[in-house]
Amino acid sequence: MGEAIHVRMYRDEDLPAVLELLRVALGETALLKRTPELFRWKHIENPFGRSVMLVAEVDETMVGLRAFMRWQLDYDGDVIHCGRAVDTATHPGYLRRGIFKRLTTDALDVARDVGIQLIFNTPNELSRPGYLKMGWSDVGPIRVLLRPHPTRLLRGRHVSFPSLDELAPMAIPIESDSTPGADLAYGHTGGKPDPTGLRTPRSSRYLRWRFAEHPTARYGATVGSSGTAVLRANLRKGRSELVISDALGPNPAEAVRTAVRTSKADYDIASFPSSSPGRHAARSAGMFPVPGVAALRLVARSVDSLEIDMFNPKSWRLALSDVELL
Repeated sequence: MGEAIHVRMYRDEDLPAVLELLRVALGETALLKRTPELFRWKHIENPFGRSVMLVAEVDETMVGLRAFMRWQLDYDGDVIHCGRAVDTATHPGYLRRGIFKRLTTDALDVARDVGIQLIFNTPNELSRPGYLKMGWSDVGPIRVLLRPHPTRLLRGRHVSFPSLDELAPMAIPIESDSTPGADLAYGHTGGKPDPTGLRTPRSSRYLRWRFAEHPTARYGATVGSSGTAVLRANLRKGRSELVISDALGPNPAEAVRTAVRTSKADYDIASFPSSSPGRHAARSAGMFPVPGVAALRLVARSVDSLEIDMFNPKSWRLALSDVELL
């Protein structure tokens, strides 16, 4: 095939063709529907800004998409303008024609022009080598904390997707205005300051968009006197899991313990940075790290010069809500 590949910026009228490309290239599951509402929530309504999106066409046929979802990270009071590399797709009939590389190169130029300083993402095993060849660096694994419920695990695998009410019957719908300690998500614990690191600022607007307004995933919360645990039901390899996506407030231990105590999942899973209130809360609830088990692997690429050792895992202070597939 010698057809010319045309790369241009995404336009709103491209949405139907882009969604079909995502379905063909990346698939679609009961837990991840490629809906217009999800795409607009992620790329247009994002409080951090509209995504940088480029498409590739061959004879007016959509064959490639590269999106850098806008994000912000706080580092010791400084705002770092970021992009998250998500929804990268090449039509199966046009692989090995340089579309991924060309879209990425052009998108990095646009990202630099709009003030993005850092790109980060969690590619899978198949796509990670391509990122490393294009200048991304491996930061390291994102380790998880687990709490299994052995009697449920012994009952066998689930055949249908459990609801949040089934897995955490005490969970309430999350609303940012009633979330204790939202802006203190990684503030202080035990009177000691949380170590400096790259973290997502939890403003009320962010919380509303991220959890309450998500069009396909249903989040709930258990609330304690000094914090909130944000929860999501999931099904992984036939096993039901209760995902503790985030822990907000100066002391979310009570909320996390309530989530674990009332959980009806096969197991509970979480990930929080070391020495954070969330990690202390998870450990107090009986969750433990599993050596060698990583939920995801973080990679990053600088777009502008930063005085941060961003390739050191200790520079990152992320919870699962920061890296979950959106």
